[in-house]
Amino acid sequence: MYVVKRDGRQETVHFDKITARLKKLSYGLSIEHCDPVLVSQKVCAGVYKGVTTSLLDELAAETAAAMTANHPDYASLAARIVVSNLHKNTKKSFSETIKIMYFHVNERSGLKAPLIADDVYEIIMNNAARLDSEIIYDRDFDYDYFGFKTLERSYLLKVQGKVIERPQHMLMRVSVGIHKEDIESAIKTYHMMSQRWFTHASPTLFNSGTPRPQLSSCFLLCMKDDSIEGIYDTLKECAVISKSAGGIGVSVHNIRATGSYIRGTNGTSNGIVPMLRVFNDTARYVDQGGGKRKGAFAVYLEPWHADIFEFLDLRKNHGKEEHRARDLFYALWVPDLFMERVQSNGQWSMFCPNEAPGLADCWGEEFEKLYTEYEKEGKAKKVVPAQNLWFEILKSQIETGTPYMLFKDTCNGKSNQQNLGTIKSSNLCTEIIEYTSPTETAVCNLASIALPRFVREKGVPIESHPSKVVGSRGSKNRYFDFDKLAEITAIVTSNLNKIIDVNYYPVETARRSNLRHRPIGIGVQGLADTFILLGMAFDSPEAQQLNKDIFETIYYHALKTSSELAAKEGPYETYDGSPVSKGVLQPDMWDVTPSDRWDWKAVREMVLKNGVRNSLLVAPMPTASTSQILGNNECFEPYTSNIYSRRVLSGEFVVVNKHLLHDLTEMGLWSPAIKNNIIYEDGSVQNIAEIPDELKVIYKTVWEIKQRTLVDMAVDRGCYIDQSQSLNIHMDQPNFGKLTSLHFYAWSKGLKTGMYYLRSRAAADAIKFTVDTSAIKEKPKVEDNVDANMAQMTTLLPLSTSSAADSPPDFATSSVGFHLDSATFNCLSSRRHLTIRVSVYIDRMGRTCGVSIGKLIGCLHVTLDLIGADSKLAVFKLGGIVVRFELDP
Repeated sequence: MYVVKRDGRQETVHFDKITARLKKLSYGLSIEHCDPVLVSQKVCAGVYKGVTTSLLDELAAETAAAMTANHPDYASLAARIVVSNLHKNTKKSFSETIKIMYFHVNERSGLKAPLIADDVYEIIMNNAARLDSEIIYDRDFDYDYFGFKTLERSYLLKVQGKVIERPQHMLMRVSVGIHKEDIESAIKTYHMMSQRWFTHASPTLFNSGTPRPQLSSCFLLCMKDDSIEGIYDTLKECAVISKSAGGIGVSVHNIRATGSYIRGTNGTSNGIVPMLRVFNDTARYVDQGGGKRKGAFAVYLEPWHADIFEFLDLRKNHGKEEHRARDLFYALWVPDLFMERVQSNGQWSMFCPNEAPGLADCWGEEFEKLYTEYEKEGKAKKVVPAQNLWFEILKSQIETGTPYMLFKDTCNGKSNQQNLGTIKSSNLCTEIIEYTSPTETAVCNLASIALPRFVREKGVPIESHPSKVVGSRGSKNRYFDFDKLAEITAIVTSNLNKIIDVNYYPVETARRSNLRHRPIGIGVQGLADTFILLGMAFDSPEAQQLNKDIFETIYYHALKTSSELAAKEGPYETYDGSPVSKGVLQPDMWDVTPSDRWDWKAVREMVLKNGVRNSLLVAPMPTASTSQILGNNECFEPYTSNIYSRRVLSGEFVVVNKHLLHDLTEMGLWSPAIKNNIIYEDGSVQNIAEIPDELKVIYKTVWEIKQRTLVDMAVDRGCYIDQSQSLNIHMDQPNFGKLTSLHFYAWSKGLKTGMYYLRSRAAADAIKFTVDTSAIKEKPKVEDNVDANMAQMTTLLPLSTSSAADSPPDFATSSVGFHLDSATFNCLSSRRHLTIRVSVYIDRMGRTCGVSIGKLIGCLHVTLDLIGADSKLAVFKLGGIVVRFELDP
């Protein structure tokens, strides 16, 4: 048997070479718990004639990753294998890699299709030796398996479908793309990102250094005009922005309602729903960056619009298709007057903006005055009890998780852009609050600071400090490094200012807005990880104080750096008349006095003297992709579960919260029984007797933390956030009462974003069938036999009876199917007996379902007799259970 090496040569298989390679990559890992020989044996079982060595590495990495739940060191081994594989498949030299990408020729057209911009190529070639020498490739090994696979799938540049960049190449490309001829700043940025202190947003990582460096994440538009020309001009702008990898928020308050008179045709309007279906189809057609991410539009509407009820139905799963637009996201821009009318059980009037103009263009007392005038003049198209509309909003949120809730008057009243005019919407993720007009499309450039990186071991110099700290064990010897956070915030602020200047703007209205107002958005990731590393429960007083201190530090140093930049380059164009120009900072708008950690008096004096370079600074975003790359929990959110499933090419496998896994392993408590218990408890550890109470407090999931506490923490940091924050609400079994209480609490506390998504769980708990519960409670013995280990597979046992929750599964007639690669199939079909673990999952209705959404109700360890096999099929049988292993074509 032979394998195909990376250079195309064929070589006889030497299994000892595979083992030696995995042993070499296992340096520093626990020999007792992480067995490279076992991984090697599983890989060797998958060897077939002509398999490539690169594919063997992929198989080895997936095999090791699937064993992560046995011990955390397997995750490290998996990452090392995939990184080593990429290093073997790519060039070491950064400048050589850039050269290949610059001279790229499209294989179909034969035309030159450079992946690198001309000016960036020249800069890199002129500084090749210096840049090549600065790159430290060992830092690629700091990524975990899933973070690296995320980079490989979407971020690293490809030539003819093959990844050509290493992660360190990407970071240097991004740094040079931002700083251009300022090589020293580029190198500094490279090292800070490479050491995982922060990351720029996905569009920046995608596009920096390329011929079209569209580096911005967020674009906010308003409808240019209530006319065919205005609507389609806006639609075209949305399409062009989406093509360039931008997420979109668009306000439609000024589009006339259903039945409104159209003077030009002597007809009547069909309202916003048919128009939004056109936007829906555009979002589906024009994805972000040529297939990297789906196009995404959030549509904002104020609740006085006469089409509001139809708007609330657009994302629902039922109803006529022509009345739905399910690929858009929906948001409400809620004035205080509506909340007051709901609170007092008053009447609510709805208007057509064509017949009652100007409501979208004012806020606060001015809005209330105009609204009540229109009511008195009888211009309302509908009048309903305010609570009727409120309950329809709640119904939509419970069913679909949307619309988002943002409070119009708070967003305007606490904005440093209020001197520009009325702000009409937020963005796709509800953290950007910026002014838009028919001639200005608001833009925001983002970066997120990786908070766990700032948790330091006492007495350990920063040069020798490990890049990753895991678990809460040893937390008493750790502290949070605020001075380093200040330094990184300053670097990020400077970088985002550079991005504004070098950015490619897909539309002229975006260029005009961004260069005039220069807003930026600094966010965070891994706040939950930070609390764990410091041994703090998420809802503890210590965590709440740290939350405040972190955001005070970020806002202070972003403001300070922005003022220092203004001293050199001048304040942003529309600075005069802004609250900051009058000495009013974000904490002042919340009536909050900052701590004495930083010298606020000095920074206020600096701002009044120099001005600031940026109208807005802080905007904690969701960080969905970039937090996965760096291996952190998303933004400022708690963990939603301590166990979850990951899908890879070879199937699904269980992943455990790395901190919990580390702590339990260190304490000698981790076992398959504990893992099964956590699955059984839906990712919670609260009811597992073997886990100590001090860990239960630290590893509460978001479902076990009061949502009011999370709102309070959002308020605590809100006074240092001059934009807004992507605040999800997690509610077990939401109902009108609980949701109303939470919305009014968030509104009364002065939050700008009351809710991003409503995340909920079903009301009925799944019935726990008594299917071999001993497999959960007892500790199964570890199989010494490698073949038996290899043959243990997890599957789904379908119910052949009715789906009623009170009907137990009929094992006598159940059938289970596996799809296998040829190597695993060959291994299985050569056996006379096979031991498998059948795990049974059901959903809330008692029906069998996938591991990602189901509840484990039991495990069966069964030995199966081989009763027949051919080249395509192996069939095993135990009593009435038939198990088919089918070879994938």
